Amino acid sequence: MLTEKERQCGIDEAGRGPVIGPMVISLVCCDIDFLREIGVKDSKVLTRKKRSDLFGRIMDRCFVRYRILYPKDLNRLMSMESLNKIEEDEIVSLLQNAEGTVYIDCYDVIEERAQEIIRGRSGKDVVCRHKADATFPAVSAASIVSKVIRDAEIEKLHEKYGYFGSGYPSDPKTIDFLIKFLKENKDPSDIVRMHWSTVRRLFDTEKNQKKLF
Repeated sequence: MLTEKERQCGIDEAGRGPVIGPMVISLVCCDIDFLREIGVKDSKVLTRKKRSDLFGRIMDRCFVRYRILYPKDLNRLMSMESLNKIEEDEIVSLLQNAEGTVYIDCYDVIEERAQEIIRGRSGKDVVCRHKADATFPAVSAASIVSKVIRDAEIEKLHEKYGYFGSGYPSDPKTIDFLIKFLKENKDPSDIVRMHWSTVRRLFDTEKNQKKLF
C-alpha cells in the first residue's frame, strides 16, 4: 500500500478520439503528497486556467516525459496497425523512463488484457485501469500534462488553418470545416486523421463529386 510520502508514476493521453489534431501521451512520476497538495484531478473536470497553473507546478517539480503523435504520424501508423497498438507502443517506450509500479489509464476495453501485454513487453509492474485519471494522482497529473500540451498544439492549428471547433466528429463546426477544406481541394492529411470513418465518408463523398489531389 502506498504511503503519502511515496512517489507514484502515471500515464495518460489526450486527444484519442478527435479527427483533427494530435494525440499526446504523457508519463509523470512525482511525490503523491505534493500532487494531492496542489489538487491534481482528471483534466476534464478542471478549468483551462486551473490546468495551466497545475501544469506549471507539475513541470517544475515532477519527472515528466511525453510524446506528441501528429496526424501525419497517426495516418502512417494506422495504415499498418490499430490505434490501441499505437498507444501500447508509446506507453512501452515511455515506461523505460519509469521505476516502481506505474498506473495507466487503460486504452483497452479489457483492463487485464492491456495490463498483461504491457507487463510482458516492458518488464515493468503496471496497473491498467479505466478512469485511472480520477483515481491515481500521478495519472491525474499525466492527464493534465497531455491536455495542456494538446491544447497548445490545437491553438497553433487554429491560427494556421482557421477555427475548426473541438476537432471531434460529433462537433458540427468540425464537420463543416472538413467539408469546406475538401471542397477547396486541399489535402487534409497534415491535420486530419484520415482513417477515421467520419473522415473517410466525407472524403469519399467529395472525391465522387470531383477529382481530389
